[in-house]
Amino acid sequence: MLLRSPALLLALGCLARGEPEPGAVPDTSLTPELTDSLVLSAPGGVTVWLTEGRAAADSQGNACVERSIEIRHDSTRQRVPLLYTVSLPFLLNDSTIRAELADRCRPARSYRVNLRTAMPTPLDSGGPKP
Repeated sequence: MLLRSPALLLALGCLARGEPEPGAVPDTSLTPELTDSLVLSAPGGVTVWLTEGRAAADSQGNACVERSIEIRHDSTRQRVPLLYTVSLPFLLNDSTIRAELADRCRPARSYRVNLRTAMPTPLDSGGPKP
């Protein structure tokens, strides 16, 4: 049988390097099991968490997990819409955090996020950082 040929197997092994195509998104089944992570506490009992994520890859094909942000107070949980990050948000004042939108595994545009409404507002002119 052709597949049992040692020469063919060696040739196929040399061709298959196990590296993703540049810009390819990794298989989500390979994403590690993520647990919610408390990243900061704000006045009034508000907490900010990194929660579920999505698999992504940078321009070189290196994999990462971009995490969503959730704001919790008592039993209320509000996910910041459409904002996945690879960096930790930080407190700007009693009612606002700063978070960076991830773009292919790198921090990109910065947003001010209201801790009461979980709504993001752009802070800068946008576009990826150099």
